[in-house]
Amino acid sequence: FIDALETAVRQRGGQIHLNSPVQTITPTQDNRIVLDVDGQAREFDACLVTTSPHLLSKMAPSLPPNYLEQLLQLKSMGAVVLTLALKRPLMADSQTYWLNIPATSPDKSENELPFLALVEHTNYIDRQHYGGDHIIYCGDYVNPDHPYMTMSQSELEQLFTESLNKINPAFKPEWIRKSWLFRAGYAQPVPFLNHSQNIPALQTPVPGLYFASMSQVYPWDRGTNFAVEIGRRAARLINAG
Repeated sequence: FIDALETAVRQRGGQIHLNSPVQTITPTQDNRIVLDVDGQAREFDACLVTTSPHLLSKMAPSLPPNYLEQLLQLKSMGAVVLTLALKRPLMADSQTYWLNIPATSPDKSENELPFLALVEHTNYIDRQHYGGDHIIYCGDYVNPDHPYMTMSQSELEQLFTESLNKINPAFKPEWIRKSWLFRAGYAQPVPFLNHSQNIPALQTPVPGLYFASMSQVYPWDRGTNFAVEIGRRAARLINAG
């Protein structure tokens, strides 16, 4: 999919800049947008930001106070996913694909397992597509300041895998061939009371600066279809200019 998207963008004359983090977003007197990319100023007619609301507030402090306040009032949860490549299947007997783990307490240490979702991906997609490995996801949603967001990969791997023998008593750490850790501070918007009255407009008060994020698809939840929909709305706004 990513390769096809890249091809489509380039065929239409678009350019893709990898490893180019934007530090600041600044409007000019003539309603253009300047991006500071690693100390280099790049000027554009328009800019569409698709980051978290909090990151936009840090990159564009020149936004009016009321819009900045709207951004900072939007809350979200982070996500942690430990991916394991196993030499043996974990849930072979049941052929379970996705197992939701019950939580009795917000304190992870008090729950039977220290995460919320256990997914054996290769019970859904054949392991021949993954070099013969059995692919496991151990996932959880946590507050952005939760210890899971700063623990090392080895610490999280030990914590998570110690509980896997509760799923399969035969499990041993030696089954693990390789592991990967993925984290995102902005993974799941959390709408509170009157959230609909606090959704920022796609067109920010700064001419030429647009914002489209998961926090603006309410009353729907995040999802690829709603990402496409909000992207099309943003594109129409930018083209209408």
